[in-house]
This record gives sequence, C-alpha cells and structure tokens, in this order.
Amino acid sequence: MEISDSSSRILAGLLEARTGQQLTMSRRWRLETALSGLLRERGISSIDELITILVMGREPGLAARVVEALLNNETYFFRDRTPFDLLARQALPALARRRSATRRLRIWSAGCSTGQEAYSLAMLFAEEPAKWAGWTIDILGTDVSDAVIDRARSGTYSQFEVQRGLGIQQMVRWFEEGSDGWRAVEQLRRSVRFQVHNLLETPPHPAQFDIILCRNVLLYLNEKTRAAAFDRLASALAADGWLMLGAGETVIGQTARLEADKDARGLYRRSEAAPARKIA
Repeated sequence: MEISDSSSRILAGLLEARTGQQLTMSRRWRLETALSGLLRERGISSIDELITILVMGREPGLAARVVEALLNNETYFFRDRTPFDLLARQALPALARRRSATRRLRIWSAGCSTGQEAYSLAMLFAEEPAKWAGWTIDILGTDVSDAVIDRARSGTYSQFEVQRGLGIQQMVRWFEEGSDGWRAVEQLRRSVRFQVHNLLETPPHPAQFDIILCRNVLLYLNEKTRAAAFDRLASALAADGWLMLGAGETVIGQTARLEADKDARGLYRRSEAAPARKIA
C-alpha cells in the first residue's frame, strides 16, 4: 500500500500532538502494518482515504483510534530481566531499610502498556511474603492509551504473552487459564492499579514515588518534549528515590534535574544541584 508523504506527515503530527511521541522516518515503515486492522474494521480502502476522513471530521473518535494503533505497545513480563534483578538485589533492600518506620513503598510504572511490567513488580513482592508482611506496596501503572490500560486492568493475556518472560512455575502460580486466556490471580490484580496518564501532564497521585520505571518511552520524544517529561518525572520522585530508564536511554545531557547514581549503576536520582520544584 503506497502512503503519500502528506499522509505520513499528517499522521506524524497527530501522534505527536496527542502523545508527544515522534513518528520518525525510521518508524514510518510501521504505518501500513499498524493501521491495517483499523482500516479493515472501518471498511477504509487506503491510508490516504483515512486521512481524508480525519481531515473532514466525519467520524468522531477516529483520531483517537488512529493514535492508539500507532503507539508502540511492545512489552513482556520481566522485560530484559537485568533491571528487575537490580531492583530486587539493590534498590528494594535499600528502600526497605529507609522506609522501615512507615513500611510503605510507592512505585510508578510509566508507559506500562498492557501491564506486564507492573505485574512483574507485583510478583517481586508476592514471591517474598515474609519480607514484605505488614507493608503497604502501592504499584501504579499508567499509559497514554485507553485501550492498553483496559487490557492491563483485566490482567488477561494470551498463551504467547503469558509465556514471554515467565517460567512455567511463575506462570502456573500467578495466572489461571480461562476461556479467554490466562488471567493474573486476584492477589496480583489487587496489588496493582492502573490509570490513563500522559507523561506531559501533572504527575499522578501520590506525588512522591520511591521508584519510577519509565523504560523505552522517552526515546520516542523530541528533545524539548523529553526535557519536559524529565521535569515531571523528577518532580514525582522522592528525594531519595530512584528512576529507572530503558537500556538505550539516559539523563546525561538531557536534563539537570536528574543524575546517575554512582552507587547504583543503571538507576538515576534527583540531582542535588537542582532541587525539586512543583510542576503544574
């Protein structure tokens, strides 16, 4: 299917206006694949016809569906594994000592897609019940997409999805097979909450998170938008909390609000030289 340059530019502008994400030239090859299902559903013959409908405003809500289709929702349980090992071995034990008086942790999985990252965090705590007995663990998963947040809340995954990143023992312990797939057990579903949120908006409640995971999200933003997102992440991070980014992401040269933690490689903290300020 041939896609005109003007149609590509309109779709790129729509995605960036709604989410802050850029549709770079290297990602435009995805357009046909990403939108094919929506075109079939709506009986639209081509992307250029889709653009005409969008411009004329004939179908309310279509623009939101297009943005949903263009978002990259790639994720899986314990994605890349090493970050979760870092949390389990270093970050969580340190926070357990620091928060021993309140026995409460707040964790934010930003850009959580269909919820696998948030449920992976929940499993870290659920698999050590004695260690975390009496603690309140608040895990929040957010994403800009209504559709993926609905899926995350359901906690239901296909056979393929539930096997990605999970061993057999974890799969059968934390998921139950049903007619519509594998669903996270009630204990896991109760321990995670989800909401629609855009990183460019005021950080979600409660403001001060002990750990924020924002992995493989910021790389899709332009420099100015990324700096604004870093400001909001820094404002939502506890003074002694940590931010975790994706393997190909860094704060270095991107923001003065955050810096690499010299003692916890792979984690970032609020910069001492740049005290927190409230982001409206």
